[in-house]
Amino acid sequence: MYFGGVDLAWGLRNPTGVAVVDSDGRLVSAGAVRDDDEILAALRPYVHGDCVVGFDAPLVVNNPTGQRPAETALNRDFRRFEAGAHPANTGKPEFANGPRGARLAVALGLDLDPRSATPRRALEVYPHAATVALFRLERTLKYKAKPGRSQARLKSELLLLMDGVERLVDTDVPLRVADHPDWIRLRNQVTAAQRKSDLRRAEDPVDAVVCAYVALYAQRCPGRITIYGDSANGYIVTPSLPADLTG
Repeated sequence: MYFGGVDLAWGLRNPTGVAVVDSDGRLVSAGAVRDDDEILAALRPYVHGDCVVGFDAPLVVNNPTGQRPAETALNRDFRRFEAGAHPANTGKPEFANGPRGARLAVALGLDLDPRSATPRRALEVYPHAATVALFRLERTLKYKAKPGRSQARLKSELLLLMDGVERLVDTDVPLRVADHPDWIRLRNQVTAAQRKSDLRRAEDPVDAVVCAYVALYAQRCPGRITIYGDSANGYIVTPSLPADLTG
């Protein structure tokens, strides 16, 4: 069984991170692609049989304005960790004709219902919330380029994220990435980065690995995940926030 992760770009011209791990939590591949055909080509070899693919992108969007109930509920728990989700609605151009993530999931023949018992599913996931819960963070790691964040800070925070991902090998749902050539390449790219654009090229595949891990975690530990929302109005799946983590 394979577990995919897709850090789906908001724009069709931006890179999308795609990663795959196997049933033992071993990284199979991690990289970046551009268009939908390349995303499908990267995933298809691993989704013929049982699989779960985690998409960092809305899969179900029906509300014409505002935010989905799933985002409202998740933000109630995670906003204090600066991990609130962006609102999705059909009034936004990227969702006016249906979510891109849903089209990809359907093209792969995946069930979009997070509570389905079918062996081939897609899940909407959210790396920021997942890393807060998994790594017990007081605040999200600031590796996303925004005004006022220096290249040095982005680099330091992205390396912290990669460190956290590598430490998952010692958990009861192990993820084994450190010796894979794709991960070694990404770490070397981040370590050697001199520009924010260098970091940006590595960030998407790293996020995709987190998405794939959440898919694996949801399969292995269904009692330790929270599904915010539902399949009818949109949902987000994440490892549950520890009760004693107060932010």
